[in-house]
Amino acid sequence: MWNFIRKRGPNIHMKRLLEPFLSRRHFRTRAVDRQNASPTGLYGFDHLKSPKGFQRFVDDAIERSAELVDYISGLPSSVEIIRAMDEISDTVCSVVDSAELCRQTHPARGFVEEANKASMRINEYLHFLNTNHTLYNAVKKAEQDGHLLTAEARRAALHLRIDFEKGGIHLPSGKLDQVNQLNLNALKLCREYGENIMLDPGHVDVFPASCIPRQIQHLLKPIYRLTSGVSKKSLGSFADEQEKGFRIITEPRTLFSVLQWTADEQVRKMAYLKGNSVPHANHKVLDELIDSRHELAQIMGRKSYAEFVMQLNMASSPEVVVSFLLEMSNMVKARADEELETIRNLKRDVCGQRCVDLEPWDEAYYTTMLKSSVYNLDSSVVGSYFSLPQCIEGLKLLVNSLFGANFDSVPMAPGESWHPDVLKMCIHHPEEGDLGYLYLDLFSRKGKYPGCATFAIKGGRKVSDTEYQLPVMALVFNFSRSHDSSIVLLNHGELETLFHEFGHALHALLSRTDYQHFSGTRVALDFAETPSNLFEYYARDYRVLRKFAKHYSTGEVIPEKLVKSLNDAKDMFAATELQRQIFYALVDQTLFGEHLSVPRDTSSIVADLKRQHSTEKHMEGTHMHLRFSHFLTYGAGYYSYLYAKCFAATIWKKLCQEDPLSPTTGTLLRTKLLQHGGAKEPADLLTDLVGDGIVKYRNGGIVPDVTSCLEELKLSGNGN
Repeated sequence: MWNFIRKRGPNIHMKRLLEPFLSRRHFRTRAVDRQNASPTGLYGFDHLKSPKGFQRFVDDAIERSAELVDYISGLPSSVEIIRAMDEISDTVCSVVDSAELCRQTHPARGFVEEANKASMRINEYLHFLNTNHTLYNAVKKAEQDGHLLTAEARRAALHLRIDFEKGGIHLPSGKLDQVNQLNLNALKLCREYGENIMLDPGHVDVFPASCIPRQIQHLLKPIYRLTSGVSKKSLGSFADEQEKGFRIITEPRTLFSVLQWTADEQVRKMAYLKGNSVPHANHKVLDELIDSRHELAQIMGRKSYAEFVMQLNMASSPEVVVSFLLEMSNMVKARADEELETIRNLKRDVCGQRCVDLEPWDEAYYTTMLKSSVYNLDSSVVGSYFSLPQCIEGLKLLVNSLFGANFDSVPMAPGESWHPDVLKMCIHHPEEGDLGYLYLDLFSRKGKYPGCATFAIKGGRKVSDTEYQLPVMALVFNFSRSHDSSIVLLNHGELETLFHEFGHALHALLSRTDYQHFSGTRVALDFAETPSNLFEYYARDYRVLRKFAKHYSTGEVIPEKLVKSLNDAKDMFAATELQRQIFYALVDQTLFGEHLSVPRDTSSIVADLKRQHSTEKHMEGTHMHLRFSHFLTYGAGYYSYLYAKCFAATIWKKLCQEDPLSPTTGTLLRTKLLQHGGAKEPADLLTDLVGDGIVKYRNGGIVPDVTSCLEELKLSGNGN
C-alpha cells in the first residue's frame, strides 16, 4: 500500500553510503548492541522511552527523509540515488514497524494510543513520498543511465520504479489524488476490520460447568447464575445457590479448542455458529474495501485488484493462480470425500440413530477422537514432551546444527522490553559475530494481538564496507499458561507453529542483502511463506525431535512410536485440510477478482465456493470471511500458502530429508536461499537450490510443481 517504502523487498550491494549524512542522525536501533546496559526506549530506540516519544520519532523520520529527498534531487550518481532511497525507506520503516508492533502487543494503553497516532501520521507521509516526482524521476534516471553495476542494484531500481507506478505517480494529478485517497481509505478500512474483530469476538454462555472438559476450562471465563429464583439481595452468603458455568469467547483459538474437545454437541453448535457469524460490522467494512480496491485497480488500468497486485509475483496473473487452484481442487476432491465419509461413519457409530448428518461443528471433535483412538494419542502425554523451554531448545538446535551458530538469550537494557515475559535472543556465529536479534513474546494476555505472527523492527542493510545494520525481528505467540501449573506445555500443532514462525525469523536474520528494501521476508508475496513452511518439517522429524523433545519431569526422550503416530494422525485428514486452504484461496481470488455486473453479496459468494470446493457443509447465517484477516493482509495473495507448501515439500524431499540437520544442508539453505532475501528472482533461487523442476511455467506465470506435495498426501497425479 505504501509502495516503495513498504513493499516486501530486498537489499542491494553498494560500495559506500551517503557520506554527507554519516555524521548526522542515523536511525539504527540500539537493540543490536549486546553490551548496552544504559536506559533506552522500546526495541532500543531512544525516542521511545515514553509514549509521547512516538511523536518525536515521527518528526525526526520526516525531517531526515526530507533531507534525503533534497539530497537526491541534486545527485548525479545512480548508485547513490538508490542507496539514498533505501535510507529513506529504512528511516520510515523504523517508525512504521515499531508502531505496528507496539499497537499489537504493548500492554500500556498510552503507548498503544500514541503508536496508533504515529502510524496514521507516518502513513500519510508515506503517501507524500510515494507521489514525490523528484524521487520518481531520480529512480527512472538511475534505471536508465547504465551506471548500476550489480544485478541487485538494477533489480532495486526496477522494483522502485514499478512500486512508484503502482502508487499512480505517472497518472494525471486528478487521478493521482483519487489513488491516494483510495489507498488511505483502504488502510483505514483494514484497521477498522481488525478492530471490529477485537471488539466483537462473540461469546456464548454455557451451563452447567460440567459441559466443558477440564483440559480447556483454563481458557474460559467462569460465570455464575442464580438458581431457584433467589434474588441477589436475599442470597446473602449462600454460594451453594449459584450454578457455575463458563463464558466461551469465540475468538478462533478458543473456539477451535472448544470444537476439538467438547463432547456436548449443543455447546459445539452454539460456539461454532456464534464464532462464524461475528463481527457483523465487517460486512460493510469488507464490502467497502472490495469496492475501494477494485476502483483503485481500474484507475490503474487493471481489470481487478487481483491483477493489479500480482505484477511482481511469480504467478503474474489471476488466471494462472485460479487455474492452479482449480487443478489442485480436482486432485484432492476424491480423497477429501473419503475422509469426510470416515468422519461421518464415526459419528454414526458414536451417536447411533440420533445422528442425522455430519455438521460443521462436528469435524474437529470427531477427527480428534478418531486420531486419538487409532493412534492411541493422549493430548496430555503428547504435551508432556513439548514443554516450552525444551521447544526453545529445539530452535537453538536448528541454528547450531544447520548454521554453526548459537541462539541464546541476551540481556535487555532498561526500557527496551514492553512486557516482563519478553525474551531477547541473539544469533551469534563464532567467526562472523552477531547475525541478528529476535524478541520472543510468547504468552497470551488481554489486549494482545490474538494470533501468531512475525513482526519486523529493523531490516538488514549494508551501511558501509565495514558495517552492516543487523536485522531485528519479533515473534509473537499466544501460548496459554494453565492456572494450575507453572509448566507451559505445547501441543504438536503449536510446536509446528513455533517452527513455522521461526522459519520467517531465520529468513530475516540470516539475510545479507545490501538494501533493507530486499531484506529477509521482503520478497515476492507468493515466495514469502516458503522458508516457514519448510521449517515445519523439522517439527515432525524424529531425528530432530529426539534431540530436544524430552518429558518435562522425567527427562525421557520422546518415543519414536509417538512421533510416528503424531505424523500419521496429521496425515489422516490431510486432503481435507489442503482442500480447506484451496477454498480460502479461491474466496480470496473471487472477492478481489473481476466484479460481476450484478450487485455482489459476499456471503453468497463464500457459500457457493464452499459448496463447490469443500466437503464441509455450509451453514446459512455463518460468515467466515468477516474475521479472516488474511483476506485483507494478503489481498488476492492467500494462494501463497499453497505455493509455499508445494515448494517446501520439494525442498524437503530433494535437499533436507536424507539428513535434515546436516551442516551441508544448512549451508545450502543459507547461501542459496535465506541470505538473498528478495534480491534475486524467487524462481532462480529455488532452481539453484534444488535443481530444475521445482517451478513450472504456465501462461506467462509460474506455478509450483505439486508432485512432492501430492506424494506426501499419497495422492496420485502427474503434477502440473
